[in-house]
Amino acid sequence: MIRLYDTGVYLVNGTEIIPDQPENEAGVQQAVKAATGKEADREQARKETIAWSVLEAHNTSGSMEKLRIRFDKLTSHDITFVGIIQTARASGLEKFPMPYVLTNCHNSLCAVGGTINEDDHMFGLSCAKRYGGVYVPPHQAVIHQFAREMLATGGGMILGSDSHTRYGALGTMAVGEGGPELVKQLLNQTYDINMPDVVAVYLDNAPIPGVGPQDVALAIIGAVFGNGFVNNKVLEFVGPGVASLSADFRIGIDVMTTETTCLSSIWQTDETIREFYQIHGREGDYRELKPGAAAWYSRMVYVDLAQVRPMIAMPFHPSNTYTIEELNANLADILDDVEKRAAVSLDGAVNFTLKDKVKDGRLWVDQGIIAGCAGGGFENICAAADILKGKYIGNGEFTLSVYPTSTPIYMELARNGRLADLTQTGAIVKTAFCGPCFGAGDTPANGAFSIRHSTRNFPNREGSKLQNGQIASVALMDARSIAATAANQGRLTAATEMDTEFTSPKYFFDSRIYENRVFDSKGVADPSVPVRLGPNIKDWPAMCALPENLILKVVSEIHDPVTTTDELIPSGETSSYRSNPLRLAEFTLSRKDPAYVGLAKEVQKAEKAREAGTSMEEALPEIAPVLAAIRAKDAAVSADNTGVGSTIFAVKPGDGSAREQAASCQKVLGGWANIANGYATKRYRSNLINWGMLPFTIEEGDLPFANHDYLYIPGIRKAVEEKQSTIPAWVVKDGSLQPFTLTLGEMTDNERRIILEGCLINFNRVK
Repeated sequence: MIRLYDTGVYLVNGTEIIPDQPENEAGVQQAVKAATGKEADREQARKETIAWSVLEAHNTSGSMEKLRIRFDKLTSHDITFVGIIQTARASGLEKFPMPYVLTNCHNSLCAVGGTINEDDHMFGLSCAKRYGGVYVPPHQAVIHQFAREMLATGGGMILGSDSHTRYGALGTMAVGEGGPELVKQLLNQTYDINMPDVVAVYLDNAPIPGVGPQDVALAIIGAVFGNGFVNNKVLEFVGPGVASLSADFRIGIDVMTTETTCLSSIWQTDETIREFYQIHGREGDYRELKPGAAAWYSRMVYVDLAQVRPMIAMPFHPSNTYTIEELNANLADILDDVEKRAAVSLDGAVNFTLKDKVKDGRLWVDQGIIAGCAGGGFENICAAADILKGKYIGNGEFTLSVYPTSTPIYMELARNGRLADLTQTGAIVKTAFCGPCFGAGDTPANGAFSIRHSTRNFPNREGSKLQNGQIASVALMDARSIAATAANQGRLTAATEMDTEFTSPKYFFDSRIYENRVFDSKGVADPSVPVRLGPNIKDWPAMCALPENLILKVVSEIHDPVTTTDELIPSGETSSYRSNPLRLAEFTLSRKDPAYVGLAKEVQKAEKAREAGTSMEEALPEIAPVLAAIRAKDAAVSADNTGVGSTIFAVKPGDGSAREQAASCQKVLGGWANIANGYATKRYRSNLINWGMLPFTIEEGDLPFANHDYLYIPGIRKAVEEKQSTIPAWVVKDGSLQPFTLTLGEMTDNERRIILEGCLINFNRVK
């Protein structure tokens, strides 16, 4: 099903794979020359990838090794755009310099926190008018579907403040990043990265009936996540199997590439994608993309589509994958393993089991959901309707909800009868909304088991709260197998077990709903329009520059193999406070380490006293012996040159969402750094830097410090200025100092200036 090539690979004429094996250099040269008539040239062949051509067209640095990218378009939703625009306004924003689309698909339910969700929407509309943007009202479209329908262009690049910003199947290289990276684009700055490695995803053959895009995506994620095979790399989908897939099928695989931890994705395009643009009235935006005659990739993921079977990602990660057939055949062993994994993910906060869902040797589920940027596409829903036609989901505990991903799709489902077919089965068809993907809609009962065609199944993303003793769990599946399970009223069933005639109706796109409801400034700003601020929309608190030295207290120590952004700042009900930095910060690590906020705020008292010119020791008495021990080593340490703050240790933080608040909330509470063995994603590390936090790493092994210890890092400002990578530090304990070493990875000159100034806002004000 999946084969990984861990060496470089030449792809010749888009079909022939020639592994670039160093021990067989002569054989490689001979094979490439036989296929192309030319000598193998690795450096030239790197330039023959699709990714290279797209990045080169958007690079402003003049160097393809050190990229400075300007994107064509930006897109955000309503739990990110307020903070982004507020940051940009604080930095001097006058006009959106490129198309910027503000969608409202996350905080669509205006039922939590009084008026504050709709206040955010009105803020967005007023900013679209004032600064020259596009505003998509609630329930019209999920952010990524609107981008597919209206924004994607062949060979283009889009930056979005949502981690699932992926439009590669349409020929658009899209990147999901934290909000500050969009702020940089709004201020005519660049996205600065080293040229990423490009990994070929070679698709061969064609899927069998009943297998959908989520099945293929989960098979890939299961093969590459745990070993970091594609971490921060660009995936390029190539091979003869691409032609066997519809546009919707490709889109469904593509959006899930985020869960591999890759940086972005791009696909070869063909007449199928041209037809997608034709259907959406934008044929002029199509561009044929394909690799050159001999393209070189740093690695390859080979996928035999014909061998893929219906998949399931068990709680609590998209990489915890099995075929449904394998799960049904080995229930006891696999459920044992799920419990062991859950004990790590949940820190033993609640008792978790799925064994009570086994009846007569089969696994039963309580809820099915087909939703969001991954599941709510036209073909997925039509296939589900075909499987369910003439059947009923029953009148027991099992429920099924379907969320078409845009209003045009909803209208077409109504016109072609699939909406009526689904409703007749007992399913509920709802409007475009991302809530089920992050815990803000369709929360199941305590102890319930939900199967979802959505993007993630991390703890709490179905809405449960461990601190209240509430636990439910999610497994990811394709819409087709969810429908098959629903047809059996909750008994876990692979779609390939059903005898279904898939009708594959043609899609007709009607743009009139957008023309009637979406505000599009056409890039014309109107400075006379006032920005509409609700009472919950607050400015960022003042943040000081990096001092000469730092004293940090470790206020949380996390040893999970990976820590998600959902654990750093929970989703769900916290979304209503994303426009209020101080209020939102109260939720930081609340579901992972409830003691964190109190400890961080206590340490922050010393820094606030220092900045106010009053006694740190009086504000935080426990720091007096720490200062005494440090001054015994370095008498020059004083309140004038030494800041006090907090830090956390986590093995590998930052998997999952792009939300900048995972970092900014720590900064609001006085955080100056993270210490990790490594960072799960580039976007989380970037968020730390953009909020003026030092992204330290430390070698794996026994930590030289523990939770609640104080650390002293002398000369840190000078170290950043002089681009030092090795940072001497000391653990301050029992009146003595014990040395250890931290590392700062590569940073651009601008990133160093952001750290030195204290945050991106300060950097832009100074600039």
